[in-house]
Amino acid sequence: MAGSRLSPGIAARLSRYLQVLTQTQKAGRSSISSKVLSDFSNINSTQIRRDLAAFGKFGKRGVGYDVGQLIDEIREIMLTSDEYSIALLGWGNLGAAIAGSDAILDYGFRIAAVFDIDPAKVGQRAGEMVVQHISGIKETVLERNIISGLLAVPAKNAAAAAKSLIDADVRIIFNFSDALLPAPPGFTIHSLAPAADMLLAMYNHQN
Repeated sequence: MAGSRLSPGIAARLSRYLQVLTQTQKAGRSSISSKVLSDFSNINSTQIRRDLAAFGKFGKRGVGYDVGQLIDEIREIMLTSDEYSIALLGWGNLGAAIAGSDAILDYGFRIAAVFDIDPAKVGQRAGEMVVQHISGIKETVLERNIISGLLAVPAKNAAAAAKSLIDADVRIIFNFSDALLPAPPGFTIHSLAPAADMLLAMYNHQN
């Protein structure tokens, strides 16, 4: 089934497994049981075994799953084995926090360029990069093979920032702002809403 289109449900669960497995590997552990994977993913262990068995035989009774192997297998199933270059729009507190986090690297994403519209921020160091003005985004996207964009800008600037990415033919956009952004045909905008996730978690806990 690797390479075929996954249902939204199993894709979401595999992503959650990958998150737990990645943190387990960083903690120095080489194996994990379905019970432990269930505890940290909040997904029933029977469902976990059923999901993973659909793609092959990975676990060993009494031993559990090999963490490194399972990470590689899930990333191949989800077509995320390669490294992907992304553009970060917004060099404020949120943008700097995202750029300084290992979490993106852990999942095969690399920030290849940082953009802002503030003249005071353009030219600043952003790790090994320099913050560029948004006006140069088309050229940089082509030069650095950028396939995705991440919006870490205020809601009032989000539509303009998204348009800059769309005009540069960046077809996958992750939106950290509260703005509701429509996507033209052929483009996808994923709005990430931690507060909404918190509300859902609170609801689920109380019911």
